[in-house]
Amino acid sequence: MAIKYSDIRTKLKIETAGKEDDGIASITHYLQNPKNGVSQFYKTPAIDYLTILHEELGIVQAPDFQYYLPIKWDVPFAPPEKEKFKFIDLFAGIGGIRLAYQNLGGKCVFTSEWNKFSKVTYEANFGKVPFGDITQIQESEIPDHDVLLAGFPCQPFSIAGVSKKNALGRAHGFLDETQGTLFFDIARILKHKRPSAFMLENVKNLVSHDKGNTFKVIKNTLEELDYKVDFKVLDGKHFVPQHRERIIIVGFDKRRFKDGGKFEFPELPEPTAKIKTILEDKVDPKYTLSDKLWNYLVAYANKHKEKGNGFGFGLVDPDGISRTISARYYKDGAEILIPQEGKNPRRLTPRECARLQGFPDKFVIPVSDNQAYRQFGNSVTVPLIQQVGKSLVKELLKINGKSVKSSH
Repeated sequence: MAIKYSDIRTKLKIETAGKEDDGIASITHYLQNPKNGVSQFYKTPAIDYLTILHEELGIVQAPDFQYYLPIKWDVPFAPPEKEKFKFIDLFAGIGGIRLAYQNLGGKCVFTSEWNKFSKVTYEANFGKVPFGDITQIQESEIPDHDVLLAGFPCQPFSIAGVSKKNALGRAHGFLDETQGTLFFDIARILKHKRPSAFMLENVKNLVSHDKGNTFKVIKNTLEELDYKVDFKVLDGKHFVPQHRERIIIVGFDKRRFKDGGKFEFPELPEPTAKIKTILEDKVDPKYTLSDKLWNYLVAYANKHKEKGNGFGFGLVDPDGISRTISARYYKDGAEILIPQEGKNPRRLTPRECARLQGFPDKFVIPVSDNQAYRQFGNSVTVPLIQQVGKSLVKELLKINGKSVKSSH
C-alpha cells in the first residue's frame, strides 16, 4: 500500500528542512527517483542520513526505504509517473521554472537552491528539498539529464543591484566573488554532463551590463562548449498583467543536433491581461498603507519629480498592467499599489503576487508575507517560461521521441 508523503514528512520532520543540511535533500531526491538510473546518485547518502534520523527521532523501525515506498505524492505538484525528459533545476528559488517544465512532461532529477526560506516553499509544493550551495557540489554528483535549467542570480547584473553595489563601493558582475561567478558553475556542469539543451533566465540588463562584456563572456563560454546559442528579451505582459522583461538564453548541443537544431523562440499571444483579474475579493486591512507611509511616498515622489527623476510609487490602473515586481516589494510595496476608494492605496497580497507571476492558486505559500514578497519578486513568470519550454521540448524530442538519456 502506498504511503502518503505528508506522513513521511511528519515522521522524519522534513517540514523543518530549511536548515543547512543536504541529508534531507538526499532522502527526498531518492524518494522521487527510487527505481530509475538516477537513484544511484542518492541512495547511499540517503540511507546514511535516514539511519541518523531514525536514531535522533527514536524511530524503532529499521532505517530501510522499503518502509517508505511506494509513495502517494500528496503535494500540489507531484512528480510525473512517466517522464518525457529529465531536467535539473539550478538556482531554483521557489520552483517557477520547474513548474513550467514539469507541466510539459519533464521530471526534475536534481535541484539546488541555497536560500533556506525558498527551500521551505519548494518542498511544500514539490515534495523535494533542494540541495544547498551549488559551488560545493561536484559535477560528478549530478545525474544525467536532458535539459539544464537555471535562473542564475540576478543581483550582479540588475540595474537596482548595480547601483546599490556601486554606492557601497563593491564590485559587481564577474568581479563579485559571491555571486558573479556562479555562471561558471553552470558552465562546468554543462561541460561535464553535456545535456542536450539548456535554458537560462536573467534580467534584461544582462545584455548591456559592463558595456556588453558580461554577456559576451557568457555567450562565448557557451559557444566554446559547442552549444548553439539563441537569446531573446521577452515580456511577461503577454501572459500576466505585469511588465516584466527578462532575457532567455537557449542552447542546443551541436554534437547531438545537426547544426544545433532548429529551435526558434515562440510567437507570444497579444497582451490582454488586466490587474483587476488577479485581485482577491476580501483583503485584510493590514495591506492598506498607513498614513505615515503613504504621506512619505507622496512627498518622496514629489521631491524626485522636481529634480526630473522618474522614481516614485506605482499606482496601478485596475484595467492596466503593473510595473515589474522585485524582491524589494516587501519594503513598502511602492512599485505596485492598488487604489482603494475612500482609503489609502494598498499593496498586493502574497497570493496576488503569485498570480502576477502566473502561479496557480494551488501553489502553497508557507512562509511569512515578507519572505513571500521576496520569493515572488525573485521568481519567473511561469506561463512565459512554459511557452519557451514548449518550443525547446518540441525540438528536444525530435531526436527519438523520448527522453534522450532515458537509458542511463
